[in-house]
Amino acid sequence: MSRLAVHLALVGWFALRPLPVDWVYDANLHPLASIHRALAAGGAADYRHLAVGVLLMAPLGVLLPLAGGRVGAGWLPSLLRTVGAAALLSTGLEFVQNYVPGHVLDVDDILLNLLGVTLAHLAVVPAARAWMRHRPRRPAASAPPRRQPAPGVRGAAGPASYEVAPTPGVR
Repeated sequence: MSRLAVHLALVGWFALRPLPVDWVYDANLHPLASIHRALAAGGAADYRHLAVGVLLMAPLGVLLPLAGGRVGAGWLPSLLRTVGAAALLSTGLEFVQNYVPGHVLDVDDILLNLLGVTLAHLAVVPAARAWMRHRPRRPAASAPPRRQPAPGVRGAAGPASYEVAPTPGVR
């Protein structure tokens, strides 16, 4: 769980730090518009922006299922839970980012984040869960031997093994 917290803290720091820029695009509420703009421009900074959008939250595709600890979960419910949680986190981060200087609301950042989470989940989690289910089990640590009652004594030894005899005349 601590790796998840560290990753979320790094994402928050990276996404919410003020940027010294002279000019930014308007808020983008049209899906895929800024991705088309970045691909049409074709500059290194534009491709870097797309790569950062995909890679920023990609580790959540692995860390969120690990935090749940469900080895026997199916891949589709796990993917849907992970992408749903990542969508909530990414959308919340995007709204908060709107109030930080140098950042604007961009729906394509949410889509790129979800693409990264989905690809990371599909690439790692099903194979890791299959490996964890089929790996050889380590022998369990041997438990200390149980105390046997002394010969002729009924019940186990210890404070919980005594019987209370009824008191005569008391119901």
